[in-house]
Amino acid sequence: MTHAPTDIQPAVQTKSQFALLAERRFAPFFWTQFLGAANDNIFKFAFTILATYHAADWGGLDPKLAGPIIGGLFILPFVIFSATAGQLADKYDKAALTVVVKNMEIAFMLLISAGFVWHISALLFVGVFLMGCHSTLFGPVKFAYLPQHLADSELTGGNGMIEMGTFTAILLGSMMGGFLVKLDGNGVVYVAAISLLLAVVGRITAGMVPLSPPPVPDLAINWNPATETWANLKIAHGNPAVFNSLIGNSWFWFMGSIFLTSMIGFAKEVLGGDEMVVLLLMGLFTVGIGVGCMLCEKMSGHKIEIGLVPLGSIGMTVFSVDLYFASNGLAPSGALVNVGTFVQHWAHIRVMADLFLMAMFAGFFSVPLYAMMQARSEPNYRARIIAANNILNAIFMVIASVLAAMLLKVGLSLPELYLVVGVMNAVVAIYIFMLIPEFLMRFLVWILIHTFYRVDQRGLQNIPDEGPCLLVCNHVSFVDALVIAGCIRRPVRFVMDYRIFKVPVLNFVFRTAGTIPIASAKEDPAMLERAYERIDQYLQDGEVVCIFPEGRITDNG
Repeated sequence: MTHAPTDIQPAVQTKSQFALLAERRFAPFFWTQFLGAANDNIFKFAFTILATYHAADWGGLDPKLAGPIIGGLFILPFVIFSATAGQLADKYDKAALTVVVKNMEIAFMLLISAGFVWHISALLFVGVFLMGCHSTLFGPVKFAYLPQHLADSELTGGNGMIEMGTFTAILLGSMMGGFLVKLDGNGVVYVAAISLLLAVVGRITAGMVPLSPPPVPDLAINWNPATETWANLKIAHGNPAVFNSLIGNSWFWFMGSIFLTSMIGFAKEVLGGDEMVVLLLMGLFTVGIGVGCMLCEKMSGHKIEIGLVPLGSIGMTVFSVDLYFASNGLAPSGALVNVGTFVQHWAHIRVMADLFLMAMFAGFFSVPLYAMMQARSEPNYRARIIAANNILNAIFMVIASVLAAMLLKVGLSLPELYLVVGVMNAVVAIYIFMLIPEFLMRFLVWILIHTFYRVDQRGLQNIPDEGPCLLVCNHVSFVDALVIAGCIRRPVRFVMDYRIFKVPVLNFVFRTAGTIPIASAKEDPAMLERAYERIDQYLQDGEVVCIFPEGRITDNG
Protein backbone atom coordinates (compact mmCIF):
# COMPACT_ATOMS: atom_id res chain seq x y z
CA MET A 1 0.00 0.00 0.00
CA THR A 2 1.38 3.42 -0.94
CA HIS A 3 1.73 6.39 1.36
CA ALA A 4 -0.04 9.59 0.37
CA PRO A 5 2.29 12.33 -0.83
CA THR A 6 3.08 14.93 1.79
CA ASP A 7 1.64 17.79 -0.26
CA ILE A 8 -1.90 16.41 -0.37
CA GLN A 9 -4.42 19.08 0.63
CA PRO A 10 -6.74 18.86 3.65
CA ALA A 11 -9.89 16.80 3.44
CA VAL A 12 -12.06 19.85 2.82
CA GLN A 13 -10.64 21.65 -0.20
CA THR A 14 -11.84 25.21 -0.80
CA LYS A 15 -9.37 26.34 -3.47
CA SER A 16 -10.41 26.40 -7.10
CA GLN A 17 -9.54 23.32 -9.12
CA PHE A 18 -7.46 25.59 -11.38
CA ALA A 19 -5.03 26.06 -8.47
CA LEU A 20 -3.86 22.49 -9.15
CA LEU A 21 -2.21 23.75 -12.34
CA ALA A 22 0.33 25.60 -10.20
CA GLU A 23 1.35 22.47 -8.28
CA ARG A 24 4.01 19.99 -9.35
CA ARG A 25 1.96 17.00 -8.24
CA PHE A 26 -0.62 17.84 -10.93
CA ALA A 27 0.62 20.30 -13.58
CA PRO A 28 3.30 18.19 -15.40
CA PHE A 29 0.97 15.22 -15.53
CA PHE A 30 -1.91 17.38 -16.79
CA TRP A 31 0.14 18.85 -19.63
CA THR A 32 1.60 15.46 -20.54
CA GLN A 33 -1.85 13.91 -20.99
CA PHE A 34 -3.12 17.10 -22.69
CA LEU A 35 -0.37 17.04 -25.31
CA GLY A 36 -0.87 13.32 -25.90
CA ALA A 37 -4.61 13.71 -26.44
CA ALA A 38 -4.07 16.69 -28.75
CA ASN A 39 -1.53 14.74 -30.78
CA ASP A 40 -3.83 11.74 -31.14
CA ASN A 41 -6.51 13.97 -32.58
CA ILE A 42 -4.34 16.06 -34.86
CA PHE A 43 -3.31 12.83 -36.55
CA LYS A 44 -6.66 11.02 -36.45
CA PHE A 45 -8.72 14.00 -37.59
CA ALA A 46 -6.34 14.92 -40.40
CA PHE A 47 -6.32 11.32 -41.63
CA THR A 48 -10.12 11.04 -41.32
CA ILE A 49 -10.57 14.26 -43.31
CA LEU A 50 -8.29 12.91 -46.03
CA ALA A 51 -10.04 9.51 -46.08
CA THR A 52 -13.50 11.17 -46.18
CA TYR A 53 -13.05 14.09 -48.57
CA HIS A 54 -10.16 12.69 -50.67
CA ALA A 55 -10.91 8.98 -50.45
CA ALA A 56 -9.41 8.04 -53.81
CA ASP A 57 -5.96 9.26 -52.78
CA TRP A 58 -6.01 8.16 -49.12
CA GLY A 59 -7.22 4.61 -48.59
CA GLY A 60 -10.16 4.31 -50.98
CA LEU A 61 -12.74 3.81 -48.21
CA ASP A 62 -16.44 4.63 -48.45
CA PRO A 63 -16.48 8.20 -47.01
CA LYS A 64 -19.31 7.33 -44.60
CA LEU A 65 -17.27 4.44 -43.17
CA ALA A 66 -13.89 6.18 -42.89
CA GLY A 67 -14.61 7.63 -39.44
CA PRO A 68 -15.93 4.40 -37.89
CA ILE A 69 -13.10 2.29 -39.36
CA ILE A 70 -10.34 4.62 -38.18
CA GLY A 71 -12.06 4.91 -34.81
CA GLY A 72 -12.36 1.14 -34.56
CA LEU A 73 -8.66 0.64 -35.29
CA PHE A 74 -7.81 3.08 -32.52
CA ILE A 75 -10.12 1.35 -30.03
CA LEU A 76 -9.02 -2.22 -30.78
CA PRO A 77 -5.84 -2.11 -28.61
CA PHE A 78 -7.96 -1.13 -25.59
CA VAL A 79 -9.80 -4.45 -25.89
CA ILE A 80 -6.62 -6.48 -26.37
CA PHE A 81 -4.03 -4.82 -24.12
CA SER A 82 -5.86 -2.93 -21.33
CA ALA A 83 -5.52 -5.82 -18.88
CA THR A 84 -1.75 -5.90 -19.36
CA ALA A 85 -1.57 -2.11 -19.04
CA GLY A 86 -3.41 -2.26 -15.72
CA GLN A 87 -0.92 -4.74 -14.29
CA LEU A 88 2.03 -2.62 -15.41
CA ALA A 89 0.54 0.47 -13.74
CA ASP A 90 0.15 -1.42 -10.45
CA LYS A 91 3.66 -2.93 -10.63
CA TYR A 92 5.80 0.00 -11.79
CA ASP A 93 6.18 3.66 -10.90
CA LYS A 94 3.64 5.68 -12.86
CA ALA A 95 6.12 8.48 -13.55
CA ALA A 96 8.50 5.99 -15.17
CA LEU A 97 5.67 4.47 -17.21
CA THR A 98 4.66 7.94 -18.38
CA VAL A 99 8.17 8.47 -19.76
CA VAL A 100 8.05 5.09 -21.53
CA VAL A 101 4.69 5.97 -23.09
CA LYS A 102 6.00 9.29 -24.41
CA ASN A 103 9.09 7.60 -25.88
CA MET A 104 6.73 5.24 -27.70
CA GLU A 105 4.76 8.22 -28.99
CA ILE A 106 7.87 9.77 -30.54
CA ALA A 107 8.72 6.50 -32.31
CA PHE A 108 5.15 6.04 -33.58
CA MET A 109 4.97 9.64 -34.82
CA LEU A 110 8.13 9.11 -36.86
CA LEU A 111 6.37 6.23 -38.63
CA ILE A 112 3.20 8.28 -39.11
CA SER A 113 5.20 11.21 -40.46
CA ALA A 114 6.67 8.92 -43.11
CA GLY A 115 3.15 7.85 -44.08
CA PHE A 116 2.02 11.46 -44.51
CA VAL A 117 5.11 12.69 -46.35
CA TRP A 118 5.27 9.74 -48.76
CA HIS A 119 1.48 9.28 -49.08
CA ILE A 120 1.54 5.69 -47.78
CA SER A 121 -1.97 5.08 -46.43
CA ALA A 122 -1.03 1.66 -45.05
CA LEU A 123 1.47 3.26 -42.67
CA LEU A 124 -1.23 5.63 -41.43
CA PHE A 125 -3.65 2.79 -40.70
CA VAL A 126 -0.86 1.01 -38.80
CA GLY A 127 -0.14 4.30 -37.04
CA VAL A 128 -3.75 4.56 -35.86
CA PHE A 129 -3.45 1.13 -34.24
CA LEU A 130 -0.08 1.96 -32.66
CA MET A 131 -1.36 5.23 -31.21
CA GLY A 132 -4.25 3.22 -29.80
CA CYS A 133 -1.64 1.00 -28.10
CA HIS A 134 0.07 4.12 -26.73
CA SER A 135 -3.22 5.40 -25.26
CA THR A 136 -4.08 1.96 -23.89
CA LEU A 137 -0.86 1.82 -21.87
CA PHE A 138 -1.37 5.35 -20.56
CA GLY A 139 -5.04 4.94 -19.58
CA PRO A 140 -4.61 3.10 -16.24
CA VAL A 141 -1.65 5.34 -15.39
CA LYS A 142 -3.72 8.48 -15.95
CA PHE A 143 -6.60 7.70 -13.63
CA ALA A 144 -4.66 5.70 -11.02
CA TYR A 145 -2.21 8.60 -10.68
CA LEU A 146 -4.86 11.08 -9.49
CA PRO A 147 -6.02 9.40 -6.24
CA GLN A 148 -2.38 8.78 -5.35
CA HIS A 149 -1.62 12.52 -5.44
CA LEU A 150 -4.99 14.19 -4.72
CA ALA A 151 -7.16 14.15 -1.61
CA ASP A 152 -10.71 12.79 -1.93
CA SER A 153 -12.05 16.35 -1.74
CA GLU A 154 -9.92 17.19 -4.80
CA LEU A 155 -10.88 14.19 -6.93
CA THR A 156 -13.97 15.72 -8.51
CA GLY A 157 -12.07 18.90 -9.39
CA GLY A 158 -9.01 16.95 -10.53
CA ASN A 159 -11.07 14.63 -12.71
CA GLY A 160 -12.96 17.62 -14.06
CA MET A 161 -9.66 19.23 -15.01
CA ILE A 162 -8.40 16.05 -16.69
CA GLU A 163 -11.69 15.53 -18.56
CA MET A 164 -11.85 19.20 -19.53
CA GLY A 165 -8.22 19.04 -20.65
CA THR A 166 -8.84 15.87 -22.64
CA PHE A 167 -11.81 17.26 -24.53
CA THR A 168 -10.17 20.64 -25.03
CA ALA A 169 -7.20 18.75 -26.48
CA ILE A 170 -9.60 16.81 -28.72
CA LEU A 171 -11.08 20.09 -29.91
CA LEU A 172 -7.79 21.89 -30.47
CA GLY A 173 -6.17 18.82 -31.99
CA SER A 174 -9.09 18.27 -34.36
CA MET A 175 -9.14 21.94 -35.35
CA MET A 176 -5.40 21.97 -35.93
CA GLY A 177 -5.48 18.71 -37.88
CA GLY A 178 -8.35 19.95 -40.04
CA PHE A 179 -6.71 23.34 -40.60
CA LEU A 180 -3.24 22.01 -41.39
CA VAL A 181 -4.41 19.31 -43.77
CA LYS A 182 -6.31 21.90 -45.85
CA LEU A 183 -3.21 24.03 -46.43
CA ASP A 184 -2.31 23.96 -50.09
CA GLY A 185 0.67 21.93 -51.15
CA ASN A 186 2.35 20.81 -47.96
CA GLY A 187 -0.58 20.35 -45.56
CA VAL A 188 0.29 16.76 -44.69
CA VAL A 189 3.92 17.74 -44.10
CA TYR A 190 2.79 20.33 -41.56
CA VAL A 191 0.63 17.70 -39.83
CA ALA A 192 3.64 15.38 -39.60
CA ALA A 193 5.94 18.12 -38.26
CA ILE A 194 3.51 19.39 -35.60
CA SER A 195 2.68 15.85 -34.45
CA LEU A 196 6.35 15.02 -34.00
CA LEU A 197 7.01 18.31 -32.19
CA LEU A 198 4.16 17.75 -29.70
CA ALA A 199 5.43 14.24 -28.99
CA VAL A 200 8.85 15.66 -28.08
CA VAL A 201 7.37 18.41 -25.86
CA GLY A 202 5.20 15.78 -24.16
CA ARG A 203 8.32 13.74 -23.42
CA ILE A 204 9.86 16.80 -21.73
CA THR A 205 6.83 17.37 -19.47
CA ALA A 206 6.71 13.64 -18.68
CA GLY A 207 10.19 13.93 -17.20
CA MET A 208 8.81 16.41 -14.63
CA VAL A 209 6.05 14.13 -13.30
CA PRO A 210 6.72 13.34 -9.59
CA LEU A 211 7.47 9.81 -8.46
CA SER A 212 4.43 7.61 -7.86
CA PRO A 213 5.52 4.45 -6.00
CA PRO A 214 3.72 1.33 -7.24
CA PRO A 215 1.19 -0.25 -4.86
CA VAL A 216 2.14 -3.85 -5.81
CA PRO A 217 5.81 -3.88 -6.93
CA ASP A 218 6.05 -7.67 -6.62
CA LEU A 219 3.02 -8.32 -8.83
CA ALA A 220 3.57 -11.24 -11.22
CA ILE A 221 2.51 -10.12 -14.69
CA ASN A 222 0.05 -12.35 -16.52
CA TRP A 223 0.83 -11.76 -20.20
CA ASN A 224 -2.25 -13.65 -21.41
CA PRO A 225 -4.65 -10.81 -22.30
CA ALA A 226 -7.74 -13.04 -22.35
CA THR A 227 -7.34 -14.53 -18.86
CA GLU A 228 -6.13 -11.25 -17.35
CA THR A 229 -9.02 -9.34 -18.89
CA TRP A 230 -11.44 -11.78 -17.27
CA ALA A 231 -9.57 -11.50 -13.95
CA ASN A 232 -9.75 -7.69 -14.04
CA LEU A 233 -13.46 -7.73 -14.74
CA LYS A 234 -13.95 -10.12 -11.80
CA ILE A 235 -11.98 -7.78 -9.51
CA ALA A 236 -14.13 -4.85 -10.57
CA HIS A 237 -17.33 -6.87 -10.25
CA GLY A 238 -16.43 -7.67 -6.65
CA ASN A 239 -17.20 -4.06 -5.69
CA PRO A 240 -20.77 -3.33 -6.89
CA ALA A 241 -20.51 0.45 -6.51
CA VAL A 242 -17.28 0.54 -8.53
CA PHE A 243 -18.47 -1.92 -11.17
CA ASN A 244 -21.73 -0.05 -11.72
CA SER A 245 -19.80 3.20 -12.09
CA LEU A 246 -17.71 1.42 -14.74
CA ILE A 247 -20.87 0.41 -16.59
CA GLY A 248 -22.21 3.95 -16.43
CA ASN A 249 -18.93 5.39 -17.65
CA SER A 250 -18.79 2.90 -20.51
CA TRP A 251 -22.27 3.95 -21.54
CA PHE A 252 -21.01 7.55 -21.67
CA TRP A 253 -18.35 6.44 -24.16
CA PHE A 254 -20.92 4.38 -26.10
CA MET A 255 -22.95 7.52 -26.74
CA GLY A 256 -19.92 9.76 -27.20
CA SER A 257 -18.30 7.48 -29.76
CA ILE A 258 -21.46 7.36 -31.89
CA PHE A 259 -21.67 11.15 -32.01
CA LEU A 260 -17.96 11.81 -32.45
CA THR A 261 -17.31 9.20 -35.15
CA SER A 262 -20.37 10.26 -37.15
CA MET A 263 -19.81 14.02 -36.83
CA ILE A 264 -18.02 14.40 -40.16
CA GLY A 265 -20.70 12.46 -42.03
CA PHE A 266 -23.46 14.34 -40.17
CA ALA A 267 -21.97 17.71 -41.10
CA LYS A 268 -21.44 16.78 -44.75
CA GLU A 269 -24.37 14.50 -45.62
CA VAL A 270 -27.16 15.90 -43.38
CA LEU A 271 -26.26 19.56 -42.88
CA GLY A 272 -24.36 20.15 -46.12
CA GLY A 273 -21.37 21.73 -44.38
CA ASP A 274 -17.74 21.82 -45.42
CA GLU A 275 -14.71 20.83 -43.34
CA MET A 276 -14.88 24.02 -41.25
CA VAL A 277 -18.49 23.25 -40.30
CA VAL A 278 -17.23 19.87 -39.09
CA LEU A 279 -14.75 21.68 -36.85
CA LEU A 280 -17.48 24.01 -35.58
CA LEU A 281 -19.70 21.10 -34.55
CA MET A 282 -16.78 19.21 -33.03
CA GLY A 283 -15.84 22.35 -31.17
CA LEU A 284 -19.32 22.84 -29.72
CA PHE A 285 -19.48 19.19 -28.65
CA THR A 286 -16.08 19.12 -26.98
CA VAL A 287 -16.44 22.55 -25.35
CA GLY A 288 -19.82 21.41 -24.02
CA ILE A 289 -18.25 18.39 -22.35
CA GLY A 290 -15.45 20.57 -21.00
CA VAL A 291 -17.93 23.07 -19.53
CA GLY A 292 -19.91 20.26 -17.91
CA CYS A 293 -16.75 18.77 -16.41
CA MET A 294 -15.64 22.13 -15.03
CA LEU A 295 -19.04 22.89 -13.50
CA CYS A 296 -19.06 19.57 -11.65
CA GLU A 297 -16.78 20.76 -8.86
CA LYS A 298 -18.87 23.86 -8.14
CA MET A 299 -22.13 21.93 -8.30
CA SER A 300 -20.82 19.13 -6.10
CA GLY A 301 -19.42 21.38 -3.36
CA HIS A 302 -15.86 19.91 -3.38
CA LYS A 303 -17.07 16.34 -2.82
CA ILE A 304 -17.98 13.34 -4.96
CA GLU A 305 -21.63 14.05 -5.80
CA ILE A 306 -23.19 11.13 -7.65
CA GLY A 307 -26.51 12.95 -7.60
CA LEU A 308 -25.27 14.76 -10.71
CA VAL A 309 -25.34 11.48 -12.68
CA PRO A 310 -29.16 11.34 -13.08
CA LEU A 311 -29.20 15.06 -13.92
CA GLY A 312 -26.64 14.44 -16.65
CA SER A 313 -28.55 11.46 -18.00
CA ILE A 314 -31.79 13.43 -18.25
CA GLY A 315 -30.08 16.19 -20.21
CA MET A 316 -28.34 13.73 -22.53
CA THR A 317 -31.68 12.15 -23.44
CA VAL A 318 -33.59 15.41 -23.88
CA PHE A 319 -31.07 17.05 -26.18
CA SER A 320 -30.14 13.98 -28.23
CA VAL A 321 -33.84 13.42 -28.97
CA ASP A 322 -34.27 17.10 -29.84
CA LEU A 323 -31.25 16.83 -32.15
CA TYR A 324 -33.32 14.40 -34.22
CA PHE A 325 -36.22 16.83 -34.50
CA ALA A 326 -33.84 19.72 -35.24
CA SER A 327 -31.95 17.96 -38.05
CA ASN A 328 -34.43 15.47 -39.51
CA GLY A 329 -35.73 16.62 -42.85
CA LEU A 330 -33.02 19.19 -43.50
CA ALA A 331 -32.18 19.12 -47.20
CA PRO A 332 -28.62 20.28 -47.92
CA SER A 333 -28.04 22.19 -51.14
CA GLY A 334 -25.76 20.81 -53.79
CA ALA A 335 -22.65 22.75 -52.81
CA LEU A 336 -21.14 22.43 -49.33
CA VAL A 337 -21.67 25.61 -47.30
CA ASN A 338 -19.07 27.39 -45.19
CA VAL A 339 -19.42 28.40 -41.54
CA GLY A 340 -20.64 31.93 -42.33
CA THR A 341 -23.54 30.62 -44.39
CA PHE A 342 -24.24 27.72 -42.04
CA VAL A 343 -24.85 29.83 -38.91
CA GLN A 344 -27.37 32.09 -40.68
CA HIS A 345 -30.10 29.42 -40.48
CA TRP A 346 -32.22 29.01 -37.32
CA ALA A 347 -32.41 25.23 -37.80
CA HIS A 348 -28.62 25.05 -37.68
CA ILE A 349 -28.50 27.20 -34.52
CA ARG A 350 -30.86 24.71 -32.87
CA VAL A 351 -28.63 21.81 -33.94
CA MET A 352 -25.59 23.55 -32.46
CA ALA A 353 -27.42 24.26 -29.19
CA ASP A 354 -28.50 20.61 -28.92
CA LEU A 355 -24.95 19.36 -29.45
CA PHE A 356 -23.50 21.76 -26.88
CA LEU A 357 -26.12 21.12 -24.18
CA MET A 358 -26.13 17.34 -24.68
CA ALA A 359 -22.34 17.34 -24.28
CA MET A 360 -22.49 19.59 -21.20
CA PHE A 361 -24.90 17.22 -19.46
CA ALA A 362 -22.63 14.34 -20.49
CA GLY A 363 -19.91 16.06 -18.45
CA PHE A 364 -22.23 16.07 -15.42
CA PHE A 365 -22.75 12.35 -16.04
CA SER A 366 -19.15 11.22 -16.41
CA VAL A 367 -17.01 13.14 -13.89
CA PRO A 368 -18.74 11.87 -10.70
CA LEU A 369 -18.52 8.31 -12.04
CA TYR A 370 -14.75 8.61 -12.57
CA ALA A 371 -14.29 10.12 -9.11
CA MET A 372 -16.44 7.43 -7.49
CA MET A 373 -14.50 4.69 -9.27
CA GLN A 374 -11.18 6.06 -8.00
CA ALA A 375 -12.28 6.83 -4.44
CA ARG A 376 -13.95 3.48 -3.78
CA SER A 377 -11.35 1.24 -5.44
CA GLU A 378 -8.90 -0.73 -3.32
CA PRO A 379 -5.51 1.01 -3.91
CA ASN A 380 -3.70 -2.29 -4.58
CA TYR A 381 -6.10 -3.02 -7.45
CA ARG A 382 -6.91 0.51 -8.59
CA ALA A 383 -4.95 0.51 -11.86
CA ARG A 384 -6.35 -2.89 -12.80
CA ILE A 385 -9.88 -1.70 -12.06
CA ILE A 386 -9.22 1.31 -14.29
CA ALA A 387 -7.94 -1.14 -16.90
CA ALA A 388 -11.23 -3.02 -16.54
CA ASN A 389 -12.97 0.31 -17.09
CA ASN A 390 -10.95 0.85 -20.28
CA ILE A 391 -11.79 -2.66 -21.46
CA LEU A 392 -15.49 -2.07 -20.92
CA ASN A 393 -15.23 1.36 -22.56
CA ALA A 394 -13.60 -0.21 -25.60
CA ILE A 395 -16.15 -3.02 -25.78
CA PHE A 396 -19.01 -0.53 -25.55
CA MET A 397 -17.42 1.65 -28.24
CA VAL A 398 -16.93 -1.33 -30.54
CA ILE A 399 -20.56 -2.32 -29.97
CA ALA A 400 -21.55 1.29 -30.68
CA SER A 401 -19.61 1.27 -33.97
CA VAL A 402 -21.13 -2.05 -35.05
CA LEU A 403 -24.65 -1.01 -34.04
CA ALA A 404 -24.32 2.34 -35.80
CA ALA A 405 -23.01 0.67 -38.97
CA MET A 406 -25.85 -1.89 -38.92
CA LEU A 407 -28.56 0.72 -38.37
CA LEU A 408 -27.17 2.95 -41.10
CA LYS A 409 -26.84 -0.07 -43.41
CA VAL A 410 -30.54 -0.95 -43.05
CA GLY A 411 -31.54 2.57 -44.00
CA LEU A 412 -31.62 4.74 -40.90
CA SER A 413 -30.45 8.29 -41.37
CA LEU A 414 -27.98 9.85 -38.94
CA PRO A 415 -30.73 11.92 -37.23
CA GLU A 416 -32.74 8.72 -36.76
CA LEU A 417 -29.65 7.05 -35.29
CA TYR A 418 -29.37 9.89 -32.78
CA LEU A 419 -33.04 9.44 -31.84
CA VAL A 420 -32.50 5.72 -31.23
CA VAL A 421 -29.47 6.46 -29.05
CA GLY A 422 -31.40 9.06 -27.05
CA VAL A 423 -34.22 6.62 -26.34
CA MET A 424 -31.70 3.91 -25.46
CA ASN A 425 -30.07 6.31 -23.01
CA ALA A 426 -33.38 6.82 -21.22
CA VAL A 427 -33.90 3.05 -20.94
CA VAL A 428 -30.34 2.44 -19.70
CA ALA A 429 -30.64 5.28 -17.19
CA ILE A 430 -33.85 3.85 -15.73
CA TYR A 431 -32.20 0.44 -15.45
CA ILE A 432 -29.10 1.84 -13.73
CA PHE A 433 -31.15 3.86 -11.26
CA MET A 434 -33.26 0.80 -10.43
CA LEU A 435 -30.06 -1.21 -9.96
CA ILE A 436 -28.34 1.52 -7.92
CA PRO A 437 -31.05 3.59 -6.21
CA GLU A 438 -28.28 5.50 -4.39
CA PHE A 439 -27.81 7.58 -7.57
CA LEU A 440 -31.46 8.61 -7.62
CA MET A 441 -31.51 9.22 -3.88
CA ARG A 442 -28.50 11.52 -4.13
CA PHE A 443 -30.14 13.31 -7.07
CA LEU A 444 -33.28 14.02 -5.03
CA VAL A 445 -31.16 15.25 -2.13
CA TRP A 446 -29.09 17.46 -4.45
CA ILE A 447 -32.24 18.99 -5.98
CA LEU A 448 -33.67 19.61 -2.51
CA ILE A 449 -30.70 21.41 -0.99
CA HIS A 450 -29.89 23.39 -4.15
CA THR A 451 -33.47 24.41 -5.02
CA PHE A 452 -35.50 24.85 -1.85
CA TYR A 453 -32.86 25.56 0.78
CA ARG A 454 -29.78 27.71 1.24
CA VAL A 455 -27.42 25.69 3.41
CA ASP A 456 -24.58 27.25 5.40
CA GLN A 457 -21.95 24.53 5.90
CA ARG A 458 -19.48 24.79 8.79
CA GLY A 459 -17.17 22.33 10.50
CA LEU A 460 -17.34 19.61 7.84
CA GLN A 461 -13.59 19.11 8.24
CA ASN A 462 -14.30 17.58 11.68
CA ILE A 463 -15.94 14.56 10.07
CA PRO A 464 -13.17 12.02 9.27
CA ASP A 465 -12.70 10.83 5.70
CA GLU A 466 -12.75 7.19 6.82
CA GLY A 467 -13.46 5.05 9.87
CA PRO A 468 -16.49 4.88 12.19
CA CYS A 469 -18.19 8.16 13.06
CA LEU A 470 -21.24 9.01 15.18
CA LEU A 471 -23.20 12.22 14.53
CA VAL A 472 -25.65 13.49 17.16
CA CYS A 473 -28.06 16.10 15.79
CA ASN A 474 -30.98 18.30 16.73
CA HIS A 475 -34.18 17.41 14.89
CA VAL A 476 -35.76 20.63 13.59
CA SER A 477 -37.60 19.44 10.45
CA PHE A 478 -38.57 16.35 8.50
CA VAL A 479 -35.89 17.04 5.89
CA ASP A 480 -32.97 17.19 8.34
CA ALA A 481 -31.67 13.82 7.18
CA LEU A 482 -31.75 14.84 3.51
CA VAL A 483 -29.88 18.09 4.17
CA ILE A 484 -27.23 16.32 6.27
CA ALA A 485 -26.83 13.60 3.64
CA GLY A 486 -26.41 16.24 0.93
CA CYS A 487 -23.68 18.13 2.80
CA ILE A 488 -21.49 15.29 4.10
CA ARG A 489 -18.96 13.71 1.74
CA ARG A 490 -19.53 10.16 3.02
CA PRO A 491 -22.71 8.03 2.97
CA VAL A 492 -24.62 8.57 6.23
CA ARG A 493 -26.69 5.84 7.92
CA PHE A 494 -29.50 7.53 9.86
CA VAL A 495 -31.31 6.22 12.92
CA MET A 496 -34.82 7.68 13.04
CA ASP A 497 -38.23 7.18 14.53
CA TYR A 498 -40.11 4.53 12.60
CA ARG A 499 -43.04 6.92 12.05
CA ILE A 500 -40.80 9.41 10.22
CA PHE A 501 -39.20 6.50 8.36
CA LYS A 502 -42.64 5.63 6.96
CA VAL A 503 -43.40 9.12 5.57
CA PRO A 504 -44.51 8.63 1.92
CA VAL A 505 -41.94 9.46 -0.78
CA LEU A 506 -39.23 10.10 1.83
CA ASN A 507 -39.46 6.43 2.79
CA PHE A 508 -37.96 5.48 -0.57
CA VAL A 509 -35.02 7.80 0.04
CA PHE A 510 -34.51 6.53 3.60
CA ARG A 511 -34.55 2.86 2.59
CA THR A 512 -32.14 3.53 -0.27
CA ALA A 513 -29.74 5.25 2.14
CA GLY A 514 -29.69 2.30 4.56
CA THR A 515 -31.62 4.18 7.26
CA ILE A 516 -32.37 2.35 10.52
CA PRO A 517 -35.95 2.68 11.83
CA ILE A 518 -36.19 2.60 15.62
CA ALA A 519 -38.97 2.36 18.20
CA SER A 520 -39.05 2.51 21.97
CA ALA A 521 -38.86 -0.66 24.03
CA LYS A 522 -42.50 -0.14 24.97
CA GLU A 523 -43.71 0.18 21.37
CA ASP A 524 -41.64 -2.51 19.63
CA PRO A 525 -38.78 -4.16 21.56
CA ALA A 526 -37.88 -6.36 18.58
CA MET A 527 -37.41 -3.32 16.30
CA LEU A 528 -35.30 -1.64 18.99
CA GLU A 529 -33.03 -4.68 19.25
CA ARG A 530 -32.66 -4.88 15.46
CA ALA A 531 -31.76 -1.18 15.39
CA TYR A 532 -29.02 -1.64 18.00
CA GLU A 533 -27.59 -4.56 16.04
CA ARG A 534 -27.52 -2.59 12.77
CA ILE A 535 -25.93 0.44 14.46
CA ASP A 536 -23.21 -1.78 15.89
CA GLN A 537 -22.62 -3.42 12.51
CA TYR A 538 -22.43 -0.10 10.65
CA LEU A 539 -19.87 1.27 13.11
CA GLN A 540 -17.81 -1.93 12.93
CA ASP A 541 -17.83 -1.51 9.15
CA GLY A 542 -16.42 2.02 9.50
CA GLU A 543 -19.62 3.83 8.49
CA VAL A 544 -21.02 7.21 9.54
CA VAL A 545 -24.11 6.82 11.77
CA CYS A 546 -26.37 9.77 12.62
CA ILE A 547 -28.88 9.81 15.49
CA PHE A 548 -31.55 12.29 16.58
CA PRO A 549 -31.65 11.66 20.35
CA GLU A 550 -34.86 13.65 20.91
CA GLY A 551 -36.71 11.06 18.86
CA ARG A 552 -39.09 13.69 17.46
CA ILE A 553 -39.16 17.25 16.12
CA THR A 554 -37.50 19.48 18.71
CA ASP A 555 -39.58 21.85 20.83
CA ASN A 556 -36.88 24.47 21.33
CA GLY A 557 -34.57 24.18 18.28
